[in-house]
Amino acid sequence: MNSALIVLLLTVLLSTTALAVETQRTALVLGGGGARGAAHIGVLEVLERERIPVDCVVGTSMGGLVAGSYAAGLSPQSMRDKLATADWTDMFLDVADYSQLSYRKKKVSRRYLTGTELGLTKRGMQIQPGVVAGEKIKLFFNQLVDADLGEREIQELALPLAIVATDIGTGERVVFRSGSLTQAMRASMSVPGLMAPVEHQNRKLVDGGLVDNLPIEVARDLCKADRVIAVNVGSPLKPPESVGSLLSVTAQMIGILTKQNVERSLASLTGSDIYIAPELGDIKASDFARYEKAADIGRVAAERQLSALRVLSVDEKTYVAWKHKNTDARKREIHIDQIVIAPLQRVHPEYVARQIHQQEGQLFDRSQLEQDLVRAYGDGFYDGVDYRVTNQAGRNILEITAREKNWSSDYLTFGFSIDNEYHQGSNFTLRSAYRNTWMNPYGGEFFAAVDVGNESALELDYYQPLNYRQTYFIEPRYFKGREDIVLFTDGTKLAEYQLDTSYSELVLGTNLDVYGQTTIGWREYRIKGTADVSAIALPDVDEHYGGILFSLNLDRRNRIYFPSHGWRSEITFFDSHKEGYQKLSVDLGGAYKLNDFVFAARTLYVSSLVNELPFYDAVMLGGFLNLSGYASNQIIGDDAFYSHLRAERIIGRMPLGLNGDLRMGFAVEAAKLQTVYTMTDEGDWLDSGVIYLGGETPLGPVYLGYGFSFSGDYNLYFKLGAF
Repeated sequence: MNSALIVLLLTVLLSTTALAVETQRTALVLGGGGARGAAHIGVLEVLERERIPVDCVVGTSMGGLVAGSYAAGLSPQSMRDKLATADWTDMFLDVADYSQLSYRKKKVSRRYLTGTELGLTKRGMQIQPGVVAGEKIKLFFNQLVDADLGEREIQELALPLAIVATDIGTGERVVFRSGSLTQAMRASMSVPGLMAPVEHQNRKLVDGGLVDNLPIEVARDLCKADRVIAVNVGSPLKPPESVGSLLSVTAQMIGILTKQNVERSLASLTGSDIYIAPELGDIKASDFARYEKAADIGRVAAERQLSALRVLSVDEKTYVAWKHKNTDARKREIHIDQIVIAPLQRVHPEYVARQIHQQEGQLFDRSQLEQDLVRAYGDGFYDGVDYRVTNQAGRNILEITAREKNWSSDYLTFGFSIDNEYHQGSNFTLRSAYRNTWMNPYGGEFFAAVDVGNESALELDYYQPLNYRQTYFIEPRYFKGREDIVLFTDGTKLAEYQLDTSYSELVLGTNLDVYGQTTIGWREYRIKGTADVSAIALPDVDEHYGGILFSLNLDRRNRIYFPSHGWRSEITFFDSHKEGYQKLSVDLGGAYKLNDFVFAARTLYVSSLVNELPFYDAVMLGGFLNLSGYASNQIIGDDAFYSHLRAERIIGRMPLGLNGDLRMGFAVEAAKLQTVYTMTDEGDWLDSGVIYLGGETPLGPVYLGYGFSFSGDYNLYFKLGAF
């Protein structure tokens, strides 16, 4: 064989080998691990720096989030930037800011505990499917992949993508290769018990990590990959001594299932594959605030595999062409030509539309729309509220989808309060309420509530809006309650006064958007009062009278009990011609946050504009943050002014998924009454102060406080639950 022929054969052999290398396909597999999955971003940074293209990407859970973002054209730096702007604490709280709730929803929230809602159905009682519905999380996914510029469909992405979820009904692996990108992300991240499942094609889908946390097999099949880059960020199992509570046992069970399927996946790796396992140490699956450190650790782990990764590197021209093909080239701003509210079964579309500020023909305002949707979700009638932007015949269509709760429209909800006071002893009240919602297309609602304990009460209410947007309403209501009032004279406990109050009222009202509502109507009272000691200043009464009632209630606080900003005002006026008095009550408050300090104030003025208030409808002062140095309701009178200033320091915050913070506070208080029924020194200024520790918990607000007056009176408080 001559030398020319040998050279020719060697050239052909080398060319064939090079062509074979160039045509080999690479799949990137990103495993699940919650917040630990931010390490994937660091791995992508190394792949980008070393000019390593991939032919497809597959992910599970947080790996599915990063994989989907990468396939949608986001760079690793863009992912870091968007994660930096995310408020992870707020994202795992489905509830809208308290200031954004309707007044009716605020009223229920003040008395009953979030999360205690039970749906009443033909199948019996149903509980909500997860601690977190995932409303804000889904909206964040929309933002992450720029779904506001148009719905992202997996099959339309330039880079082939697959995202893995689990069918909780059958235990089967469900692989998204088409359909909504953000829905696939949301399904794959639905941790059982924590986040509500995603309903898709008659399936209920949860976290894909239960069946395939490192989906190597899916990746090989998706793009017929010859080699795989697999990144495993799963959490290690906890030691036996750390597993004790029901929650920790559940987490360990999920961890065991995940570990087993990951081991099966790792067993399929070959010598041509590259395995990256970032050493994430004490970063937990819930540590989303530590995303940057996790990403840095992922970059370090990838750099340890540089020798293997650089074999896959291509020249700059080839990489730029690959990257350009996978870049999102859509316009960064669009106008909305039409808004469509998807059909609903019970809720009228106009009721949803009232929350939407986006106008047809205007530039799309994603940020405002997200606020509107969270506010709409806060009405409490939906499993989720979402949007999609599609282009039809050159027109941009914004479709709002409100998924009504399919588990019930009738609910039971519960609440309680424990009030332990040094001068009054312990009081315990258990509350339950029944709500029958959307009884007609206008949103008629029946509400029945019962309080049992030291203070008993019954309330029946029917709320009937007069138009689809519920701007106007009519509301008949009946209330009956019993209260035991301890009577004092100059600080000396004399007797207990049992006050039975019942009234019927009919009001016409106007809802003032998210600000509140105003009503005017007629209230008919029946009052009975008796004392356990006959020789006291307050006589037995049995009165029946009515009068005109007006109220204006506005509330823009961001939280119910521990606001950090916002204001509120409650103004009521009652005019009883028969009893010969007019009662005006003005109660104002506000809060302002400065770094870790919150400064707040409250002012109350109650007076009869004609004659004097009867003692059974008089102002009552005393108790926590109501003249704290005195016992609850110790001071009863007319023409009263009360005010306090308080300063609170935030000393801790609730863990991820729970609202509120822990505060240490101090308040100074002052009051003056022109007429006092239970004290002899009327007309004098009364002073008080209180030092307290408090915070919001899953069981409602909790307070531990010491109240005092500068004249030597004092009181101790422990309060827990909705008041």
